[in-house]
Amino acid sequence: MKISFLGATKMVTGSNFLIETKNTKFLIDCGLFQGSKSINRMNYEPFNFNPEEIDFMVLSHAHMDHSGRIPKLIKEGFKGNIYSTKATADLSSIMLPDSGHIQEMENEWDNRKRNRSGEELREPLYTVKEAEESLKYFKPVLYDQKIELNQEITLRFRDAGHILGSSIVELWIKEDNQETKLVFSGDLGRRDRPILRDPSLIDEADYLMVESTYGNKLHHPSEDDAKKLISIINTTVKRGGNVVIPSFAVERAQDIIYELNKYYNEYIKTEDQDFLKVPVYIDSPLTVSATEIFLRNPDCFDEKTLNLIKAGNNPLDFHNLKFTKTVEESKQLNFSQESKVIISASGMCTAGRIKHHLKHNLWRKESSIVFVGYQANGTLGRRIKEGEKVVKIFGEEIQVNAEIHSLEGFSSHADREGIMWWIKGFKNKPKKIFIVHGEEEAMEEVSRKIEEELKIKTHIPELRETLSIEGERVLTGGRIEIDRRSKEAKEIGESIEKLKSTFGLVLPRLEYETKGSADNKELNINNIKNKLMEIQKSILDLNMLINKLRQ
Repeated sequence: MKISFLGATKMVTGSNFLIETKNTKFLIDCGLFQGSKSINRMNYEPFNFNPEEIDFMVLSHAHMDHSGRIPKLIKEGFKGNIYSTKATADLSSIMLPDSGHIQEMENEWDNRKRNRSGEELREPLYTVKEAEESLKYFKPVLYDQKIELNQEITLRFRDAGHILGSSIVELWIKEDNQETKLVFSGDLGRRDRPILRDPSLIDEADYLMVESTYGNKLHHPSEDDAKKLISIINTTVKRGGNVVIPSFAVERAQDIIYELNKYYNEYIKTEDQDFLKVPVYIDSPLTVSATEIFLRNPDCFDEKTLNLIKAGNNPLDFHNLKFTKTVEESKQLNFSQESKVIISASGMCTAGRIKHHLKHNLWRKESSIVFVGYQANGTLGRRIKEGEKVVKIFGEEIQVNAEIHSLEGFSSHADREGIMWWIKGFKNKPKKIFIVHGEEEAMEEVSRKIEEELKIKTHIPELRETLSIEGERVLTGGRIEIDRRSKEAKEIGESIEKLKSTFGLVLPRLEYETKGSADNKELNINNIKNKLMEIQKSILDLNMLINKLRQ
């Protein structure tokens, strides 16, 4: 079995993993790369596989960094089933077409600039129609339902507690009369968060891929950040400003609505009625639709939320909560003189109505911008959060005079201790853990904690790196298929294949290492030949680790 890491390696976006057995090729996730212009351009690169050869896909959850290239995948020839939970399929039915709309709009904007500069025009990554077409490939599966995808592979989704329908993926893979269990954490949620259940604990795995988004941070308790948000709202309104909250349309927006619902009910019982007068606008048609889908999937809710619903209290509604749907309603928010809270998408400020609200409020010292979710490297949200004093929005330079706040207690990702708590829940620990879906500093912190506390070996993959897992033997190295343009790399690959066939049944564990690029003459085929000579003299040990083999 081989695993290729084709996204979410030393970055948080572009989740995409290719699993290959002798008879089957399938994907886990196929997400958008999000961030700087150079990162966004990666979405237009060809896949590192032939989509027509992929038998099926497993989708962990509906966020765009995990699902956003599905229409591109189908556009380029994929015809298999996409397995997900029902709630994930429901959310994808609104999120993928919305992404298609964004792709069309941004492509139109880009083509205007290309036309003016004499550059060749290009098509959008995919259209609304192509996104809608992709929905027919979804095959919803229940949580905890074990299904045989073929004679080799069995799948089960467990609750990841991250967003509605989010999953931990369990895979049992049979090959050469052996069964290997692979677990992919997906995006892990936090314990004791509102609305959703806690992440499920998994009993065992041979190999684990685990996310590390907040692997170098500890979150504040969510209740503390909820109180801070109320304080920010009250302070901002008193000075005549607006509170603008960039929020993911799925889960984060609903979490904020839930918390504000709680405080509105509490303020009714006090003499301080000012808070009740502040209108809260959800300015995102996608958020409105997502909230409706939440209410159609109560089987994903935790016990506390279900009890609220049974008591007649809709936790996703409250006095003064208003939903805007039309463009005109959205525009009016920026011309109205009353102070207000505006919750709008996208959460990283890369697209959508939030960019208009930032344009109209960033320059106002009376206003506040409140970040409640992860901001990927290179995004507008990240640049504002890290202190840039001038940012460009729709081609116009905007001064950053508003107060900037970051409330990471609202995050739906587990922090370092949450990740460790979940891994410690395995009764039979994995042989090896691969750290994914995090920036390098966070990944290294998680790796260090796992090796020090749990004594489990870890590996942080490079982009496009391939791992071969064969029973007890793990070959770790650069993706040789990518490196064959180099003559030395080709020779190394051929020698490795010859060595595998000669000694693969003799050595229980075989690891090679080549540091640096294949162009480095000190690391060319002579190193491998010297090692082969040593093995021929005394078949005792071989400990060459292939860690990085780059173009």
